[in-house]
Amino acid sequence: MSHRFSSLNRILELVIVISILTSANSVQAQQDDDVVRITSDLVVLNVTVTDHAGQYVPGLLRTDFKIFEDGKEVPLSSFAGFSVQETPFASVVLLDSSGSMESRLSLARSAAIRFLDELRDEDVAAVYKFDTRIEQLRDFVGGRDLGPMAFGVKANGMTVLNDAIVKASSALAERPEKRKAILVLSDGVDTYSTATAAKALDVALATGASIYTVDMSASDGNASRNAQSAAVLKNFAEKSGALFVAAAGGQALRDAFSSIAQELGHQYTIAYRPLNRAHDGRWRNIEVKLSRENLTARTRKGFRAPKK
Repeated sequence: MSHRFSSLNRILELVIVISILTSANSVQAQQDDDVVRITSDLVVLNVTVTDHAGQYVPGLLRTDFKIFEDGKEVPLSSFAGFSVQETPFASVVLLDSSGSMESRLSLARSAAIRFLDELRDEDVAAVYKFDTRIEQLRDFVGGRDLGPMAFGVKANGMTVLNDAIVKASSALAERPEKRKAILVLSDGVDTYSTATAAKALDVALATGASIYTVDMSASDGNASRNAQSAAVLKNFAEKSGALFVAAAGGQALRDAFSSIAQELGHQYTIAYRPLNRAHDGRWRNIEVKLSRENLTARTRKGFRAPKK
């Protein structure tokens, strides 16, 4: 009997030791994950390059680009990745379905369809509508179908534009594509979000997403409100290195979304290790210059460093 208890005790001791080692390994693995996450922080820039005539410029090399972070040039040794237009992109189309969009919802749907029509086979897009709530109409897939649910959408409720951008950014963060974009069709005035516009922009930039915006304000609406709408949407676009479109409606609007899809297919993607590694939550300014004359580079204006 004594021998049996002794054996059981040894077994229990062995189980306890294994449990402790497993727990320690789990903690170490978590710590290793944290190290990887911290040391692999990269800034991803989607850069659109045009000539003096506004035409996209292909064939540039990594050495043609100079990146400046807070006025200091980033050495080529800090470039962690460089790819050209052939790389696929993931996008989220955000369709404003709030009550103020009632007279322009059909036009917005038409523009979204035009954008999807221009996607390449390797590109994927999801579609969400937002009013008081945010609802997915189509998951990330290729093809031109807007999604049957989109045609049953009715305009009503408040506007959660900022929350919708945060939601789109979170969805894009799960995607493997390095090039990411959010396309917003809205009259621009947020009335119900929990997130601020600054928070929405920071989250999108942290994801590496450019925010293309189309101002769907009614031309016969309140002039002051329309100006506010344009300012909000233009800020999202300019700070993320994308385009703001003042929608005239009809063919002009459809052409604008076609142009956005073409632009996304003609971008350079550069990933680099930031010069300032401090996790202080502060804004870092970014400027991209080109070695060739008469060319213009457009990209995000900067990023906010992570905060411990």
